[in-house]
Amino acid sequence: MQYRKSQKAIKQLTDEQRRVTQEGGTEAPFTGIYDDHHEPGIYVDIVSGEPLFISTDKYDSGCGWPSFTRPVVSENINTLRDNSLGMIRTEVRSTHGDSHLGHVFPDGPPDQGGLRYCINSASLRFIHRDDMEREGYREFISQIREA
Repeated sequence: MQYRKSQKAIKQLTDEQRRVTQEGGTEAPFTGIYDDHHEPGIYVDIVSGEPLFISTDKYDSGCGWPSFTRPVVSENINTLRDNSLGMIRTEVRSTHGDSHLGHVFPDGPPDQGGLRYCINSASLRFIHRDDMEREGYREFISQIREA
């Protein structure tokens, strides 16, 4: 499958999704649809469809945004230094869609690598495990474990 940013995909975004993914915004904590979401499946870039995270690597960090311990395909994630808001952070962007996803912090579970990918729900589309093969994500089904 080929993943890319398209004007068609951008035109279909809601105002909030556009603000987050295209303008580097952040949704308010505890408001995103995937913060308290626990179904098995894969989270993909809402703009390009590239696979980003799987439910097996999602955990409740209590920060108010969906948190993951690692990307499902590291090549689909770019990290950039972010000096905004008077602090140094590491921004997370999708490689093919160039969508702003959120930030990564070094305070994740130590036994799972120690990273916390703090991601905006507005940048994601969730595909349930039962729909992954039909939608072209078959190769990732085996990585999903029940909680």
